[in-house]
Amino acid sequence: MALVSEPMACLLFAAVLLALSGLPGLFLQRPVAAQWIAALVAVFASVLGAYAVIQLLGGTAGAVYQLDWPLPFGPAEFSVDHLSTLFLIPLFLVTGCVAIYSLSYWPAKEKNTAAKLTFFVGLFAAAMVVVLLARNGVLFLMAWEVMAVSAYFLLTTEQQDAQVQRSGTVYLVATHTGTMALFVLFSLLRSTSGSFLFPLPHALSAAFPAATIMMVAALIGFGGKAGLMPLHFWLPGAHANAPSHVSAMMSGLMLKMGVYGILRTISFFTEIPVWLGWLLLVLGAWSAVNGIALAASQRDLKRLLACSSIENIGIIFIGIGLALVGMQTASPILVTCGLFGAFIHIINHGLFKSLLFLGSGVLIHGTGSREIDRMGGLAKRMPATSLFFLIGSLAICGLPPLNGFVGELFLYVGAINDGIHAPLPLAALVAPVLALVGGLAVITFVKLYGIVFLGSPRTADAAHSHEAGGLMIGPMLVLAAGCLATGMAPLLLVKLAAPAVSWYAGIEGDLVSRTGQQVPFMPLTVMNSLLVVLALALAAGYLLRLSKLPRSTGPTWGCAYLAPTPRMQYTGSSFSEMVVNLFGALVAPLRRRPSLATFFPAVGTTFCYAATELVLDRVLTPIFSWIGLGFSYIRRLQHGQLHIYVLYIFATLFVLMIWAH
Repeated sequence: MALVSEPMACLLFAAVLLALSGLPGLFLQRPVAAQWIAALVAVFASVLGAYAVIQLLGGTAGAVYQLDWPLPFGPAEFSVDHLSTLFLIPLFLVTGCVAIYSLSYWPAKEKNTAAKLTFFVGLFAAAMVVVLLARNGVLFLMAWEVMAVSAYFLLTTEQQDAQVQRSGTVYLVATHTGTMALFVLFSLLRSTSGSFLFPLPHALSAAFPAATIMMVAALIGFGGKAGLMPLHFWLPGAHANAPSHVSAMMSGLMLKMGVYGILRTISFFTEIPVWLGWLLLVLGAWSAVNGIALAASQRDLKRLLACSSIENIGIIFIGIGLALVGMQTASPILVTCGLFGAFIHIINHGLFKSLLFLGSGVLIHGTGSREIDRMGGLAKRMPATSLFFLIGSLAICGLPPLNGFVGELFLYVGAINDGIHAPLPLAALVAPVLALVGGLAVITFVKLYGIVFLGSPRTADAAHSHEAGGLMIGPMLVLAAGCLATGMAPLLLVKLAAPAVSWYAGIEGDLVSRTGQQVPFMPLTVMNSLLVVLALALAAGYLLRLSKLPRSTGPTWGCAYLAPTPRMQYTGSSFSEMVVNLFGALVAPLRRRPSLATFFPAVGTTFCYAATELVLDRVLTPIFSWIGLGFSYIRRLQHGQLHIYVLYIFATLFVLMIWAH
C-alpha cells in the first residue's frame, strides 16, 4: 500500500498503463469494446498521475528509482522534481480528456484506423511522462524517440491523403534533425561529466568551450520540437493534418517537451552566458509576432490554431529570456516575473489550446470542412461548442476573466519594472511587443469566432451542421471550466508555479512570494469575479427579455440589395486583409489576381489567395529541389553496366595512388 501511494511509483505505474492501454485494440475482435477499455485505462492512469502530482505539490518528496539494465550507459534513473511536476499538471489532465473525446470523435465502429490511433495515443502520452522523469541521457533519448515516432504515426493516420503524407515527411525530417542535435548534446554531456546521468542543478561551468556547443545543440534539438522560430516550419502542417484530439496533444503537450528540454539543459550550468538570455528573448519575441501574424492570414481552421501555438511558445520563451536576463543583471523581480509568466503560460496554454483543438474537431465533425470561409452561423446549431470555443478564444487572447491573462500580466510587470529601475531598460521593450501580439491575437480570434459562429451559413453543410454528443462536449467542458476557474482564481496558478520558480531560480520561497505580490492578485480576482457575474447577469437578462417579446419572422434589411445571399458576408480573408498586408514580409501570402479589361469581371474569372510558409515554401523547399536536381544527374552514374562499374573502381584506385604519392 505504501508503494502504491508513493508519488514516483504512481507516476511510473501511470506511464505503464498509458503505454499498454491500446494493446487490447490490436488483439481483441471487438474493436468498440477494446476502444472503451483503452479509454477507461487511460482515464484511470491520468487520475493516478494527477493524484501523484497533487501529492508532490503538497510537499511529499518523490523517491529515486534506478533500473540496472544491461546497456553500457549507466543506470536508468527515474526521478521527479518541481520542474517535472509543473509539466505533468497539464499532461494528465489533457490526456484523460482526449481519451474520452476520442470515443465519439474517432469511433472504432466507423474508423478502421481506431485501433492504431488508440495504441499510439497511449504510447505517445507514456513517452512524454518518461521524458519528464528520465535522469539518464540515453533513457531520455529513447523516450524522446518513442514520443517523436508515435507522433508521426498519429499524424499520418489518414495516410492516403497526399497533404498528410507531405506533412508527415516534413515532420519526420525535422524531428530527426533535432534528435541528431540532441545526440551531440548528450555526447558532450557524457564527456564533460563522465556519466550519462543528468548532473545536479548548476553543477557544470558554462566557461568551458563545449558548453556553448551544448547550449546551441539544445536550442536546435529542443527548440525545433517546441516550434521556436525559425525551426517552426513543420508545425502548421503537422497540427493541421493530424486528427483533432491528436493535435490537442501535440500542441498542448508535445511542444512543451521542447520547452522542458531547454529549461532542463540550462539548469545544468552555473553562470549562464549573457548571450543566451538575450537570444531566447529575441527568438521568443520573433516567434510571438510572426506566429500570430501567420495565424491571422490562415483560412484553414486548424492551421490558424497551429500558427497561434507558435505565438504562445514565443510568449513562454519571452518569459524564460526575461528570467535569464534577470539572473545576469541580478534582478530578482525580473527573474521571478519571467519564470512565473513562462510557467503559468505553460499550464494555461495546455488548457485553452487543447480546448480549441477539441472544439475544432467538433466543427469539422459537424460541417465536414476545415475551411473557415465555408462555415458561418454555427452558434445556433452548436450552442455548447460555441460557448466553449468563445471561452478558449478569450483565454488565448489574454483577456480577463480567463486564465491567459495571468501569465502575461507577470511579463508586463517584469518588463515595466525593468523600464523603471534598469539603467539601460532594453528588457522593457517586451511590454510593447506583448501589446502588439495581444492586439493581433484579438483580431485573429475575432475573425475566427465571428466568421465561424456568427452570421449566416455559407454552405449547405454549415446549414445542416449539428452539435456533438456528450463524449465530445464533456472533455471540452472540463477544459473550459479549468480556463475559467484559474482565471477567476489566479492565486491557484501562482501556487502551482511557485515551487518550480523557487527551485529553478534558486530563490527562497518567501522571497518568491514577496516578489509575486508585485502583481495585484486580490483586485484581479475581484475584477474577474465581477466580470463573470456581470456577463451572466447580462445573458440572463437578454434571454428573459427575448422570451417575453412576440415572435415574428421576416427578411432582414439587405443594405439596398433585393436578393442578399450569404456570399455577401465578410470572409476571413477580407476581414484580416489589412493585418496581412501590414505583415506581408513575414506572412508572404500568395495572390493571383485576374486581369480586368472592363469594369465588370467576365464569367469564370477567379481570384486565388493562399497563405504560405516563408521558411518552408520560400527557403527550404527550393533548396531541397536544387539538391534533388543535382543528385538526379549523379544518379545517371548508376546504370547497371558492370564493365563501367569496373572502370569506376580502376579510376578511383588510380586517383588514390596519385594522391598518396
